[in-house]
Amino acid sequence: MRVIAPGVTEIDTLLGGWEQATAGYLLGGDAPVLVETGSQSSVPVLLGALEEMGIGADDLAGIAVTHVHLDHAGGVGDVARSFPNATVYVHELGARHLVDPTRLVSSAARVYGPLLDDLYGRLDPTEPARVQVLLDGESVDLGGGRSLSAIDSPGHAKHHLGFLDSASGLLFAGDAVGVRLPGGGSLRPATPPPDFDLDLALGSLERFGSLHPVGIALAHYGLVPGDPGELLMEAAETLRHWAEEARRAFASGRDIAHALEERFSEEVPEEDPEQRRKLETLNGFHSNAAGFRRWLETSGARAKAPEDGP
Repeated sequence: MRVIAPGVTEIDTLLGGWEQATAGYLLGGDAPVLVETGSQSSVPVLLGALEEMGIGADDLAGIAVTHVHLDHAGGVGDVARSFPNATVYVHELGARHLVDPTRLVSSAARVYGPLLDDLYGRLDPTEPARVQVLLDGESVDLGGGRSLSAIDSPGHAKHHLGFLDSASGLLFAGDAVGVRLPGGGSLRPATPPPDFDLDLALGSLERFGSLHPVGIALAHYGLVPGDPGELLMEAAETLRHWAEEARRAFASGRDIAHALEERFSEEVPEEDPEQRRKLETLNGFHSNAAGFRRWLETSGARAKAPEDGP
């Protein structure tokens, strides 16, 4: 656990036993809210951290998830049971999956295979009455004049929200800005199937910039040092470069994953194989390539010449 701003504690949920891979954030106040639960496999670590911080069963008022991918929301059902007074906040397109996760878990099982249970776990259902949809611009009241505002931010997933804390000025960006693990090299975009959309993703980054956050906290991983505006510009530039490489590979019939790895793998230190393995598991070239391929096949983007840019 680490305090990253007044009233904001970063919790390392230790996905797979890895440090600094997945983060949750507790926002204090009269009505405390947890942003991200992490995976179901991380729930014991998360609950232990909350207990250590003195958050009792009746104390947590809210659980907010940026989107319903299992490394962000897989623990929602378990955490909601442990904190019966907590309202679960989610994007309108993700709410049904928290109530009935059958389809989501089935899809994840096809994608991850044995890794689903070995690493992530699944997702237990949440009672419908506990789930509250947040629309763009709506906010959660934490008490004492503090609020957490929702920012509709599609691109990585159509059911993605960012959250802006009025007290600290921090933006909790989920996966919309990308993945940067401490010691893991450069910022890497997160472009998985089935929802990735380049134009929407770039629009979300622009929207984040218009909010002028004081800092940006990633789910993978942590509060990023430096100027938030520069980070958002870096994220947009990196995403464009990856999309351009993917489009070139697609147009020439090359394997997109191989093309991305060939161009961008040097950004992860060769001397740290464990860090490379962690990054490839969380946000690998093959997953990102699959998202680019689906986008190219379904959006008409394949018709654009590679030299035109995304």
